[in-house]
Amino acid sequence: MIETRALSVHLTGKPVLHDVSLSLPRGKLTALVGPNGAGKSTLLTALGRLIAPASGEILLDCVPLNTIPAPELALRLSILRQEGAVGPRLTVRDLVSFGRYPHSHGRLGVTDRAEVERAIDRLDLAAFSDRYLDTLSGGQKQRAQIAMVLAQQTDVILLDEPLNNLDLAHARRVMRIARQEAEAGRTVVVVLHDLTVAAAYADHLVALKAGRVAASGRPDQVVTEPVLSDLFDTEVTVAEVGGRRVVLTL
Repeated sequence: MIETRALSVHLTGKPVLHDVSLSLPRGKLTALVGPNGAGKSTLLTALGRLIAPASGEILLDCVPLNTIPAPELALRLSILRQEGAVGPRLTVRDLVSFGRYPHSHGRLGVTDRAEVERAIDRLDLAAFSDRYLDTLSGGQKQRAQIAMVLAQQTDVILLDEPLNNLDLAHARRVMRIARQEAEAGRTVVVVLHDLTVAAAYADHLVALKAGRVAASGRPDQVVTEPVLSDLFDTEVTVAEVGGRRVVLTL
């Protein structure tokens, strides 16, 4: 489980997150939603210990995040970032293998290779596994980076806009995998812009606005017309289709 207590984060000297207190439970998929610039990616990056809080604290299983040694943290927490810079002349398999580094330290064993192949298969990348990254489409590269995160096999998985560049079929595949990881007992936190997808797959939603928590709770508590209309400062309609909530703007 991850907790934040009165967490504030500054970027280039400017406050981006203000007094954020949350509990992100194990075995659940939590979606971070909200308008552009709300602080979703900043929060996820702070949870991944890639930026330091200005104040407050983050706890991982009741232990302050900033006290956990980096090698141990890499075995417990993995993160997909939006700006994941990778070498263009790496193959898909090379990239996914990086996810095993915390376990293998660069010397892949039988278990490591099996986890790499499993992640490649789960993301439907077997046909591209020996292709160089600079020969792939944006969606294929995105799936390769998600596969790298999965290969790391951590108890906490943080995904920043994992559906970027994905077609409908692969977006559904990725969200189903995220659900499987949560159901396996992991803490999964995902930044999403598609509120219909968030309502369909998440157990818990956190809505951010201007760096503060505007709402949090189950999808039926957050994905409502009053909450979303206020969150996005625009009229929002929530309809039921096939027993699922569908979010529309007029």
